[in-house]
Amino acid sequence: MQQTPRPESESVLDDMLPIEALTSRALEAVDWIRLHLLTIDVGIQLGLITGALVPALVFGPRLQTFITNQLSSRAPYGPFRRAANAMAVLATPIALYLTLTAIKIGLGSAGLATQWIDAAISLMSAWIVVRLVTLVIQSRFWSRVAFYVAWPIAALDAFGALGPVVEQMRSLAIPLGQNDSGQPIDISLFDIVRTIFYFAVLFWAANLLTRLLQQRIETVDELSPSLKALIGKILNVILPVIALLIALQIVGFNLATLAVFSGAVGLGIGLGLQRIAANFIAGFTLIADKSIKPYDVIEIDGTFGWVTAMQARYVAIRTRDGTEMLIPNDRFMSEGVTNWSRSDRVVRMHAPFGVSYATENLKQVQELAIEAAAVVERVVDAPAPICNLTEFGDSSVNFDLRFWITDPQNGMANVRSQVLMGLWDRLKANGIEIPFPQRDLHVKSWTRESAGLQEKS
Repeated sequence: MQQTPRPESESVLDDMLPIEALTSRALEAVDWIRLHLLTIDVGIQLGLITGALVPALVFGPRLQTFITNQLSSRAPYGPFRRAANAMAVLATPIALYLTLTAIKIGLGSAGLATQWIDAAISLMSAWIVVRLVTLVIQSRFWSRVAFYVAWPIAALDAFGALGPVVEQMRSLAIPLGQNDSGQPIDISLFDIVRTIFYFAVLFWAANLLTRLLQQRIETVDELSPSLKALIGKILNVILPVIALLIALQIVGFNLATLAVFSGAVGLGIGLGLQRIAANFIAGFTLIADKSIKPYDVIEIDGTFGWVTAMQARYVAIRTRDGTEMLIPNDRFMSEGVTNWSRSDRVVRMHAPFGVSYATENLKQVQELAIEAAAVVERVVDAPAPICNLTEFGDSSVNFDLRFWITDPQNGMANVRSQVLMGLWDRLKANGIEIPFPQRDLHVKSWTRESAGLQEKS
């Protein structure tokens, strides 16, 4: 029997739209949905996930009350208090997470599937982590880091792709050489990522611990300011190094492989980190020899102020203008510094002035000057103010009023101004003149003959 040929238009349409292939794909999708979604196990898990909202909504407010009364009220101010408050805010999501975890344990004990419960737990834990970071750290940068790290990991874990991704990262390794036994040493991309993550967390914890210890140290009156600063510097160096070593140990990194980089690190310090190393060493030297201490009043290169902090790289100086200058440590070693309060906080100040030669009683001038300084509140009684006659100048008899203060950090120009203002009032009240330079200009008369000019004929 001869078959009737198909029209040419139908042949072209079949080539453009492979109906059989599309039908096969659709049937495969339907079979996948029927086998993986429309099952009793999936229905049970979705029903339990939905039902978990009920105990979470019931026990969430109670958990919030418990955290507020037992943790938030007892936690110290700072990150711990913010963490307790964040946990109180997230009490209901935490209750939902605990409920889902309990359901997973129950299903696992019964030998039932838990893949959808696992996915819900992964997504819920990622959301809780992101919210905790946002509420505790209060940093937009770290909030974004937590968002872009926690959610992708949770999504990969929820869809079962986290394991293959980790294996792929483990396969991307960088050879570092061989150990003493001749076995190859390498570091994978997964090890690098884990090290960075652990170090970031431990570094943040080390900084937090350093601040807490420094706050406690500042309250110990038996320690000198220089010893407190030295302990702070040691903590700022030791704790981050310990955090790095712990991070390397957690990921199983062989510390012996660090010898591979010792030559490069030494060369880098010798060539590019000379100034940093100099500042670091100078900071310890300044504290060890007690040449500069916190709260000292110093003057360096025309900058006058008091030391507020001594860090590993710089010294913070707060000026009378309210600004805070950060001066590298090595400048104090190479350029020198004037420390107004190193061994004694009593500072002598000078207020030079002069009186007219018409003044008859110069001893009275000295008495008025000493009285003007003694009545100022910040001028100390011992040593007492003194006024010396220094010279007979061109147009005045010059004196130098000297007095002492014990709080140079509160300013020196202002107390000198108060003394000079009081001296001005007393000299005026007693008719004593403070001279100022005067110049007399004499103009001589002249004629044409004296100027050597001849009339024109």
